[in-house]
Amino acid sequence: MAAVSSSAEYNRMKELKEFDETKMGVKGLADSGITTIPKFFVQMPEVRSTLKPCSEVHAGIPLIDLSRMNSPDHRPRIVDELREAAKDWGFFQVINHGVPVSVLNKTVESIKSFHEQPQELKAKHYVRTEQSGVMYASNNDLFRSKAASWHDFVHVWMSPEPADADQIPDACRSEMVAWDKEATMVAETVAELLSEGLGVAAGKLKDAGLLATKAIAGVYYPFCPQPDITLGLNHHTDPGVLTVLLENQVVGLQVKHGGEWVDVKPVPGSLIINIADALQIISNGEYISVEHRVRANSSNEPRISIVEFFSMDTRVESRRYGPLSELVTPESPARYRNFTVKEFHDNFYSKGLDSKSLVEKLMV
Repeated sequence: MAAVSSSAEYNRMKELKEFDETKMGVKGLADSGITTIPKFFVQMPEVRSTLKPCSEVHAGIPLIDLSRMNSPDHRPRIVDELREAAKDWGFFQVINHGVPVSVLNKTVESIKSFHEQPQELKAKHYVRTEQSGVMYASNNDLFRSKAASWHDFVHVWMSPEPADADQIPDACRSEMVAWDKEATMVAETVAELLSEGLGVAAGKLKDAGLLATKAIAGVYYPFCPQPDITLGLNHHTDPGVLTVLLENQVVGLQVKHGGEWVDVKPVPGSLIINIADALQIISNGEYISVEHRVRANSSNEPRISIVEFFSMDTRVESRRYGPLSELVTPESPARYRNFTVKEFHDNFYSKGLDSKSLVEKLMV
């Protein structure tokens, strides 16, 4: 297995830069017909040992029906279901969330269409400007991670300082703008239910500015010739508050639960919600962020996901966030210290994707 062998002459940074400068992404590598992936995609031995073939796909995360959430008779039960899912799993799927299936399908197809354009059309969008505007690239942490993962993405900031609409690629512009409205509606609805689950006012998370920063990533996972030695997306926890995920029907997402990687079966018409690090802190540990990853795609059909990240207002670096005051009592003291927006940014952009680094730094 040549890809795993070591060499004193191997210059990882040089190969990363050469790959990045081609602007071809992993889609270009896959289309070239390679049978051995570049060495910088090969995972560490401790990760490769966990990449066992999936013998069966398990829908392990909770599935919650929101259809009767406005009924006084049913809302308490739905709040309980979300609270338990957020406390035990940190991940759950929702159905009957109010977004038409036709909109879900159109959004997925638009991201697929962008990534499947001729290379020369996509290349003009290929940049590494992570903190503003529009970014199309392979691996946002390409130069910071221990091993690259097998995916490309287009990333658009939606608020509070949205990207210029003209910067968003034509192939997915109207769909991404429309999806922001739909995903925001779902996020605000779920945030209300989660707030009630904490015993605070339904509007608490939104009113505190905790959903104010929004960004969408349209991710493309092409066929990988060696899915047993790399990942589609490295294991991590999301840094912000709440994440809304739309995906097609190609399997790949795994969530860590009870020390094991659980395969998540796509459910047609559903959306996946997960708790991010900042919400674990803000909820004083009542809700948990959990590690997740995406297996490299062994199917000829690409895996598509559209992820919208919701986070606190990050425009003022000195602004502080921490456990909600309503949740801190003499009997239940703060488990985490407050943090500034600057700390939040410095923690995320100083390294590759990782798990709970902010949570661990802030533990009291």
